[in-house]
Amino acid sequence: MSRTFLLVVIVVLLVLGAWFRYVGQGGLGEHESPGTVTRAARPAEEVTERGRKIATAADEMLVSRPKQILFGDLHVHTTFSFDAFMLSLPLRGGEGTHPPADACDFARFCSALDFWSINDHAESISPLHWSETVDTIRSCNEVSGAGREPDTVAFLGWEWTQVGSTPENHYGHKNIVLRDLEEGSVPTRPIGSRSTRDRMVLGNPFGGVASGLVLHAAGNERLHSLSTYFAERQDLDVCPIGVPVRDLPTDCVEMVDTPDLLFDKLDDWDVESIVIPHGTTWGFYTPPGSDWAKQLQGPLHDDDRQTLFEIYSGHGNSDQWNSLTSVRFDAEGRASCPEPTASYLPTCWRAGEIIRDRCLAEGRSQDECEDRAAIAQQNAAEAGVQAHITVPGADSHDWLDAGQCRDCDEPAFNYRPMGSAQYITALSNFDTPDGSARRFRFGFMASSDNHFARPGTGFKELNRAGFTESGGDVNDIDESMRSILIPPKREPISESVAWDPNQTELTGFALMEMERQSSFFLTGGLIAAHSEGRDRGAIWDSLQRREVYGTSGPRILLWFDLLNPPGTRGRPIPMGGEVAMNESPIFQVRAVGSFEQQPGCPDYATSALGPDRVGDLCKSECYNPGATRRSIQRIEVIRIRPQNTPDEDLARLIEDPWKSFECDGDPAGCSVIFDDPDYARFGRDTVYYARALEASAPGVNAGGLRCDRDAEGNCTTVTLCGVDTTDDCLDEHQPRAWSSPIFVDWSGVAAPVQERAALNSSL
Repeated sequence: MSRTFLLVVIVVLLVLGAWFRYVGQGGLGEHESPGTVTRAARPAEEVTERGRKIATAADEMLVSRPKQILFGDLHVHTTFSFDAFMLSLPLRGGEGTHPPADACDFARFCSALDFWSINDHAESISPLHWSETVDTIRSCNEVSGAGREPDTVAFLGWEWTQVGSTPENHYGHKNIVLRDLEEGSVPTRPIGSRSTRDRMVLGNPFGGVASGLVLHAAGNERLHSLSTYFAERQDLDVCPIGVPVRDLPTDCVEMVDTPDLLFDKLDDWDVESIVIPHGTTWGFYTPPGSDWAKQLQGPLHDDDRQTLFEIYSGHGNSDQWNSLTSVRFDAEGRASCPEPTASYLPTCWRAGEIIRDRCLAEGRSQDECEDRAAIAQQNAAEAGVQAHITVPGADSHDWLDAGQCRDCDEPAFNYRPMGSAQYITALSNFDTPDGSARRFRFGFMASSDNHFARPGTGFKELNRAGFTESGGDVNDIDESMRSILIPPKREPISESVAWDPNQTELTGFALMEMERQSSFFLTGGLIAAHSEGRDRGAIWDSLQRREVYGTSGPRILLWFDLLNPPGTRGRPIPMGGEVAMNESPIFQVRAVGSFEQQPGCPDYATSALGPDRVGDLCKSECYNPGATRRSIQRIEVIRIRPQNTPDEDLARLIEDPWKSFECDGDPAGCSVIFDDPDYARFGRDTVYYARALEASAPGVNAGGLRCDRDAEGNCTTVTLCGVDTTDDCLDEHQPRAWSSPIFVDWSGVAAPVQERAALNSSL
């Protein structure tokens, strides 16, 4: 009897073990499907009317032979991306699945975009999901209308999401956008970063019996599907090296960890593509001290493919250069903590202050507490992005505004200025065969970086929880997910701890400052293209010409032209252009404000999607312009003189603003003409771009950490955003547009060396 009972128990345990292992390996989850694109058409008259209004505005601004201005978003994620899937979990207040078909529907009916691209993280895209992505983008174009007048053009793409552990091996994120969709013009698989894939996908918390028990106890369908998501990717092999890409197996994943290898892969595929760096100042993942100068070396930059730069997104503004220093490195690469300035508090310095205050509160001596503070500063400086982990038990409020750029407009979190548009534009590299200067010549654009399949969310400043990456209170996350999303709570102690990446049990988002970051997520920007037509080819040609600009979300109209280029019979050179000349350039900037938005959605959107889907996908708010345009308040011009020698101080070469023009508030727009009398006198290459700023308006998270400051300007308390998802955390800001630069190269005879040196020293 006892033997029979024992046998039954063993069988039951084996069956339960097999069951829970099956559950842990995603057996009860569902494959994340691509969804179904809505077949309804967007009314042709709506598209035509919007084009007519832009043409009328151009006519009123006396724009000669105006091209169409089309608005798009070239940076959109769906829940095919790992981080988007994590954000979708109900355990974190997520909405559930938002697949590629949702992005198409949102672009057509919610945000009414002219074009967009899908850019899921390549590191987490399985072969099946890539195939489904391609099919969905093709379907989106099919329903949008073939020929020269589609309501929306959908581009295929992905994100190469490289993250380095040090400034030396960090290259950052780049979006790849493809022109064509025909068979033979689409790579078999996207190209990702192996190091990021290892951290993102292979750190599977599921798969075993214990995880099956957790999943069974949680009883959450979305969590079961997350386990399926991991299981589908767990055993995929990285493609072998040295094999032509078209000869690789169809079920492997292509991974490279440096930009030159990415460009090599794209060359091997031989398809039309554009590579767009983004998040270059976002310190959420960028190590302190990271410097874009290294990407001007040799093959690390592709002048033909890497032509556009994302200056603004839902992750912040990357426009401005600032001399702030978060960590100092000596010649041997050893880190140390710089002292604070009137406008910047390094995170490592604040780590020392927190430890010092705790130490003194325990009644210890001033000398001992100063020693502990110094150790804390050093530990934090050496920890890089994980500096916050070196102070056990530190609350997000304890950090005040440490690490943030106080002098920047809506900056990215933990700002890294050596990735800013202005810094990158001013750089020169002289390690060329003939010693000539090699430079980046980026056109500027903006996009959303939305992770809920919602391209173009910046049309209205509302719905923070759905139109930005902000989530709910991280402290309310279910215990089963805490180890993935946030670090465990620790008791505050009066000594710091050194960060050792080889000893930590933390993975994924638990390594990051999730709570403070939530106060920096914005609704996101748009790219605007001056295009000869609405079709795919015309839009692509605009991107190739860099005749594009970015906005912080509103559909501001912007023209920036060089009026007196040589040899063009009076035809201006538009933004994105380059010219060689030896006389002072004359420019014109014209800007027209965006339309005030009406609440709700147009009838065509509700009719196409139905009221329930409009509520779920669009959050019952769509691009819905009224008849009144907002006024342009100011036009600013930035002048940058790229380095002529390796040792030139970039801070002296970047003038922001160089010129500023107040506008009269006329809703018809604002126009200014100006010249640069210094150009011929200095005789050096110069870059110019314009910013057009609308009148102030409330913006989601525009106040960042919302500091209370003392008389000296020090942050004393912060009000973080993120606990109450119904709070949009509105603050006043100025919506804006950034033109692509015009590159004016000096073609005249250089001034005598002594005279030129004297002039340059006066910069």
